This record gives sequence, structure tokens and C-alpha cells, in this order.
Amino acid sequence: MSEKKLKTAMLGLEEDSDLLLEAAIASDYFEIEAVADRDTQAAQQKAREYNCEAYDDYRRLVIQNEFDCLFVAAGLHECFKYVKEAINKGFNVLKLPPLGRDFEEAAELVCLADEKKAKFAVAEADTFAKSYLILRKSLKGQTKEHIYLLKGNCITTGRSSKPWRTDPKLSGGGVLLYEAYSLIDVVMSNFTTPEQVYCINTNIAPDKRQRKYLPEDTAIVTMKFSENMIGNILVSRSIGAEAAQEILKIYGKERVFCVSRSEYLQTDATGKLEKHFLSEDKNEAMIKVLENFGLSILKPQENSLKSSGFENLKTMAVIESAYLSSRTGTPEEPRKILQMKGFEPADFLGPEHG
Repeated sequence: MSEKKLKTAMLGLEEDSDLLLEAAIASDYFEIEAVADRDTQAAQQKAREYNCEAYDDYRRLVIQNEFDCLFVAAGLHECFKYVKEAINKGFNVLKLPPLGRDFEEAAELVCLADEKKAKFAVAEADTFAKSYLILRKSLKGQTKEHIYLLKGNCITTGRSSKPWRTDPKLSGGGVLLYEAYSLIDVVMSNFTTPEQVYCINTNIAPDKRQRKYLPEDTAIVTMKFSENMIGNILVSRSIGAEAAQEILKIYGKERVFCVSRSEYLQTDATGKLEKHFLSEDKNEAMIKVLENFGLSILKPQENSLKSSGFENLKTMAVIESAYLSSRTGTPEEPRKILQMKGFEPADFLGPEHG
């Protein structure tokens, strides 16, 4: 494909859709030609802002047009079949996280994109966040014997503005799938697939029967990577929390790392501290996501796709294992979930330290 602006449409105008649209324009590789949302007024207003066509029917947007790219912000409960149709037509798809509502759905989209030779990726800003890029570079010098413990905290505030998020059948899950997705993906992109995953979760519904019909708002996930390495992630939504938190601590025999979106700390065995305060600019990181996605289409031989759907299957397998474990009360194995779809653990090997 010659270098040009990619004809692009936005499917759904939910949270973070503006972040994608603004980053697309700033990256200079995309031309927004249409936006679609079930809310006709919202679609028309956004279309005026970007001087493009407005649709209130997802099917019409996909069937009646030929786009290079489709950005997906809508929940898959209302657009899964239209995303599949877009991939069948050869559209390259960039989806806001999560990759799918469950592993089965995610794997179906990834396999279809592979079959149709279409690019399919998750718009995960943390892939290009400065602090996590420093972490990945630092971890490259570590071996798996050096790291023995991971601890992640993900505390969010308030309630989702999306009514469908309160329905497990429509959403697929709660805070573990949506709020903790980024943190789990950071861990999975730096380490190999855990051997076992154990999870307990709950929500604040006062009635025990009602609790069964609501997604979790608190979860603890424990992971066993090897005999010498374990990990633990706590995720919770708290109305009274002063501020949202996303912190990952990595303990090694020679170094300890503490990373958030805005800070990177590294301490060695002598107590020497390396500290970086980084501006937490999600817009800047998302622009890099869009630039990578665009260039992987325009100049694929020179630019490999980051945060591809395939790479995100490991994250989905861990989350799927966590939900399964919360139901069975026993540890579950992500590798078995991957193998059930024909993927081998070796396909998902991480950096050398993993």
C-alpha cells in the first residue's frame, strides 16, 4: 500500500472514543470518514466535529462502505457480528480494551483476522507509556531466576456510566476484565504465561442471590509462574477512594521495581535508587499506538504491529482462567485454555527474563 491517509470509521462513541479520534488526527495517518452510534444525536454531533458521515446503524456503516480501518469503542454485545463482517471485508480493526468479553470471542476475532490477512490490535495506551517502556528495557537484562514476586494494585473510582456493564451476560465481566485489563496485559507482555491462576472475587450487593447476577467489583488474582516465581493482583472499585491507582511492584534478587503510569522507581541491592517522574499523558501514548497501527498497515515490512490481537490472547487466557477459578474454587491453567484453541504456550514466550 502506498503511503496515504487511511480511510477510517469509528464504531461506537463510548468512553475513550474521543481519545482514539483525537490521536488518529494527531498521528496524521488517518482520515475519519464516518462515525456510528446508536444515539443518533451523539453520532451527528461528532460527525459535525470531524466533518464526516454519521450513522446510527452499525450494520449500515460496515455494509455500505469500504474502509481501510475500523476503530471499535462500542461494547461487543451490540456489535460483535458487525466487527466480524468488517474483518471479512478486509477492514483493519483497532479495538479499545478488552480484546473480547471472553477468550472464545477474542480467539474467534483473532483467527478471523489472521485468515483474512487483516490487522487486528488492541488500543492499549500502556503499551507505549514511558514508565512501562523503561520497565521493559530494564527487565531485558534479567533472567527468570532473578524475579520471584509480582504485586499489582488497581484501584478505580466511581461507577461505570454504561448500564450494560452491570449485566454479566452483556459485559462478560467486571473490574477484572475492564479496569484491570491494562495492568494484567503489562504483566503478560513482560513475562511468560502463568502455570496456574487462582481467583476470588465479590461485589457489594447485600443480597447473596443478587450478587450472582452482577459483575465483580473486587477481585484478587494469584498467579504461579514457576516454582520460584509467583504474582498477585488486587483490583477494586471504590467510590470513596481519593484517586485511582495502578501500581506494579516487581521483586528480584538484585533489584526491586515499582512502576505506575507516572512514575518509575528502581532500587538495587545496595539501596541505590533510580527514580523517574514521567508526565502521565495518555493522549501522547495513544498517538504512538495509532502511529504504530497506521504504519503497520502502510509500511508493514518496516513496522511490526504492537499489542496485536494475537499477543492479547495471553492476557485473555489469564482473565478467563481467573473467572473459571472463581467458580470452581481451584487453580486453573491458562495454557490449557490456549491449547483448546490450537495455540501452544511456546507461541506466547515473553522476553528472555520470562
